[in-house]
Amino acid sequence: MPEHLSYLASTTIEAARAVDILPDGHRSKGVHGHSFGVRLRTQLPDNCAAYSGGEVQVLEQALAQAVAPLDYSFLNDQITVPTDENVGRWVRQQSPLFAAAVVGIQSTANEGVDLDTDGIAHVWRRYRFEAAHRLPNVPPGHQCGRMHGHGFDVILHASQNIDDGDMGTDYDALDQHWAAIAPQLHMACLNDVPGLENPTSEMISAWIWSKLKPGLPELSWVTVFETVTAGCHFDGTHFRIWKEQRFEAAVALSNAPTDSPQAQLHGHSYLIRLHLTADLDETLGWTVDYGDVKELFKPTYKQLDHHRLDAVEGIDHGDCASIARWIKGRVSHVLPALDRIDLYETPGNGVSLAWGPLGPALPI
Repeated sequence: MPEHLSYLASTTIEAARAVDILPDGHRSKGVHGHSFGVRLRTQLPDNCAAYSGGEVQVLEQALAQAVAPLDYSFLNDQITVPTDENVGRWVRQQSPLFAAAVVGIQSTANEGVDLDTDGIAHVWRRYRFEAAHRLPNVPPGHQCGRMHGHGFDVILHASQNIDDGDMGTDYDALDQHWAAIAPQLHMACLNDVPGLENPTSEMISAWIWSKLKPGLPELSWVTVFETVTAGCHFDGTHFRIWKEQRFEAAVALSNAPTDSPQAQLHGHSYLIRLHLTADLDETLGWTVDYGDVKELFKPTYKQLDHHRLDAVEGIDHGDCASIARWIKGRVSHVLPALDRIDLYETPGNGVSLAWGPLGPALPI
């Protein structure tokens, strides 16, 4: 499979807006404000940076400069109908580097929109339910075979091609669909819910999809967070799970100019997210055990955590792309379902290396 190396950047802006096209009485129709999160994922042309390995900084700086006119502003002065979708479209138009980017706008802690490379808006809203469960088919002694519980987070994503119109699926419409099924999940034992006798993340996401898709044809993904570090995306056909960890490391970028900060010995609190795509095991009800992912990644993790990365044999230059490719080389043979690695050197800024059949698919 060919590799797709994308660069990731994020920033925030403080801004007010009024969405006049909303019906009277809607809370977002009048003037209000948000701390907007802005995210990009895009491939970059060769030689866009002054040195190989400087691409993350180039994209991060370009995004910050692009959105600076919106920071502490009234968005309506620059964007006629400043919905989240339209803010995303505005951002994409600000630089040639963003022309083919996936753009994410997050207006509150629990909602936002991603614009894919075709310009289709995927609005999303996050929900939560508290529930008990056990996995009845795991091997004896597996901790998930014991009755336990989680605070599950669910994100519903709905796509709609609105042909450069101003409004797609209203977030509140997602609330109505979620409200129809939430009572079956919240404060319940999931094993007692018909269809969830084996309530893995994969089975929960598929169950939610089956309940909502008939009445919400725009539904494009269901995301289930079983914990804050692991979960599953389901698009009606494919399951993609992820497991994330953090590691603390020092680094100096060998290709950076000697007078640049990146050439100096410095450090980051890195976040790595491993994505895996596989067929569902009909007995166990999962694609890959989250615990197995963590255990098989552990030898590689130990070479990264509390080390100087550019001194690790095989990490060519110390930049995120070099590190991600090194990790792929170390773990893809022991985790054959692994098809994407997201590596962040600072929050929201890093690379995404994808090579599976789904490519660098949404969600970002």
